[in-house]
Amino acid sequence: MSAQAQMRALLDQLMGTARDGDETRQRVKFTDERVCKSHLLNCCPHDILSGTRMDLGECSKIHDLALRADYEIASKDRDLFFELDAVDHLESFIADCDRRTELAKKRLAETQEEISAEVAAKAEKVHELNEEIGKLLAKAEQLGAEGNVDEAQKVLQEVEKVRTTKKDAEEDYRNSMPASSFQQQKLRGGEVCSAYLGLHDNDPPMLSIREKLDQLKKTVVEKQEVRNQERLKRREEREKEDKVKKR
Repeated sequence: MSAQAQMRALLDQLMGTARDGDETRQRVKFTDERVCKSHLLNCCPHDILSGTRMDLGECSKIHDLALRADYEIASKDRDLFFELDAVDHLESFIADCDRRTELAKKRLAETQEEISAEVAAKAEKVHELNEEIGKLLAKAEQLGAEGNVDEAQKVLQEVEKVRTTKKDAEEDYRNSMPASSFQQQKLRGGEVCSAYLGLHDNDPPMLSIREKLDQLKKTVVEKQEVRNQERLKRREEREKEDKVKKR
């Protein structure tokens, strides 16, 4: 972003859409349904996760620092309760992340089981080839003792072939260990899976989103309490006025 663009963004953030008298910018108000209420409250996941491995790209709704400034100015005079929209947005996003995380964990567990089974099969293959070599050597020894030298030589040649096969099998087995490296290769084709596994409570971006949700919920409760008290006060005042009128 150029210095001029940065300055423009800063002015938008401080003064809102009316800062330069550009009427075309004021066609969309911060109250418009197309405007992201979470962005106005500085808690949209698209902003928070921008530039991280879980970057969501652009939000489907309008993000504009000038509109945020308009909202902040207007909210000083009246309670707009946009926190309710933001709470719904973040709760839905976190619930979706949690579902994907559980699915990713399940897939990972299944993959680990597959890897363990594959490694065990390779170890068993090495063991079988080792036994085969032992049997062939015993056969060659017996043939030699019986005077069948040519047959014994043929068996020993077979032993060398099996030893070569065993060497390849041992190399294949070693390359499959540890399982974690092999597992990474299997998961490399599914980056979404590994990415969502990072969406736990200790992951900084998600921790920030969860904290903002908690703050919003607290704000909603506090504002609802204030609103209830105001309603109760107005009702009491009306009741007093009615009593005075009845006298």
